[in-house]
Amino acid sequence: MAIREPEREQASEPASEPVPEPVPERRASGRRGLLTGLAGLAAGAALGAGKPPAPAPPGLVFIGAYTSVPGGGTGSGTGSGSGTGSGIGLASYDRRTGRMTAAGVIEGVPDPSYLALHPRGHTLYAVNEQQNGTVTAVRLADRRILGTRTTGGALPCHVSVHPSGRWLLTANYFSGSVAVHPIDATGGLAEPSDVVPHLVPPPGPGQESAHAHQIITSPDGRFVLAVDLGNDTVYTYRLDPTAGRLTRIAHVSLAPGAGPRHLTFHPRGKFAYLANELDNTVVVCAYDPATGDLSPGPARPTGSGTGGTRNYPAQILVGKSGRFAYLANRGHNSIARYAVEASGARLRLLNTEPVRGDFPRHIAFSPDERLLFAANQRSGSVTVFRADPGSGRLTPSGASYTAPGAACTLVRF
Repeated sequence: MAIREPEREQASEPASEPVPEPVPERRASGRRGLLTGLAGLAAGAALGAGKPPAPAPPGLVFIGAYTSVPGGGTGSGTGSGSGTGSGIGLASYDRRTGRMTAAGVIEGVPDPSYLALHPRGHTLYAVNEQQNGTVTAVRLADRRILGTRTTGGALPCHVSVHPSGRWLLTANYFSGSVAVHPIDATGGLAEPSDVVPHLVPPPGPGQESAHAHQIITSPDGRFVLAVDLGNDTVYTYRLDPTAGRLTRIAHVSLAPGAGPRHLTFHPRGKFAYLANELDNTVVVCAYDPATGDLSPGPARPTGSGTGGTRNYPAQILVGKSGRFAYLANRGHNSIARYAVEASGARLRLLNTEPVRGDFPRHIAFSPDERLLFAANQRSGSVTVFRADPGSGRLTPSGASYTAPGAACTLVRF
C-alpha cells in the first residue's frame, strides 16, 4: 500500500411500470352496514379497555471514547481531556425518558473516538485515534472483532461508510490525509485501496500542517467530501466504484484561520452547513450536486457570546425534517439551536441550551429524533435531551450517564 501524491483536479462529469388502479372495497350499505360498523368499534374498544400500551423496548447506544491518557485530543488548542475508557461502551436507553443503563463494553478497541455503522446494520466501525492510525470492524451479532487495518496515517479522527456499503472512508488528522478501505461481504476490511494526502500549505497560527478532520459522502452518493481543519479547505473527490481510488475534482477555501471541522448536508441536498472550530463560526454552503462544488456564504454566530471562555464548535447536526440544526459548542458548553430557513439557504440562531457537561465533542439523535445525546469529553459523561418535533427546542431529560473520555455516540433502536 503506497501513499500517493495528490492528483490535479479533474472536471466533474455532467450530471415503470404502470401502477394498477385500486379495486374498490365492497362495503355493507344502509342500516345493516351502519350497525355492523358500530359493533366492530364497540368490540375493539372493549378489547383495548384498561390495557395501557406496552412500553417500547429499550434502544442501544454505542459510546466511542478515549482509552489512553491523554487520549487523541484532536483539534488545535482544544486540549485532549482524560482518556480512561476501556473500549466501545454499550448502554441501553429508555426511549421515552432517555435514561441510560450500562450494557457492556466491546474490549480490544483502543481509542475509538469516532464510530460508523454499515448501511445494513451488521457491522460497527471505529477509528483507533493513535499515532499509528488504525480502524477496527466489529460484527454486531456477536460483538466479535473482525479485524483491524492501518489507515496509512496518524491520529484518525473520523470514519464513515459509503452508501453502497463497499467502502470505508477515514480522515487522518495528524498526517492530514484521507483513506479508503474495501469492505467485504462479511463487513470485514481489506488494506487501504487509497491514501491521499492534503498538501496545500497551512494558512495561519494553530494550523502548522494539513489536518483532515472529516470525510463523508454527498447525499446522492456521487462525491466524497473531506474537511481539512489545518488548511481551511473542503475537498471534493470522485470515488472509483471498482478500484476504490479517489480523484480530486474540486476544492473550496474558507476564510484564513477558520479551521473547518464538520460538515453536514440539508436533507434536500442543495445546502451544507460547516462548523468552523478556530474562528468560532458556522457557514452555510450552497452545493451543486452536478459538479460537487461548494460555495460558502457569510459566517454565522454560534451563540457562544463574547465572554472570556474560548469556544470551539464541534459537531453540527440537521434533523430529517430539515427545519432545525444543532451545533455542539465546546468551551461555552452548550448546544445551539437554529431555524433552517429559505429552503435550507439560511440559518437563524434561536437559542443555546446548556449541555450539562464539559466539552461536548459529539451530538446525535435517536432514530425517531425525540432524544438528543451529547458526548462530553472532559466531564466523561453522556447527557440526554428531549427534542420537540414542532419547535426543535431541547429540554434536559435529567438523564446523565458516566462514560470516561466520551467522544462519540451512535444511537439505535
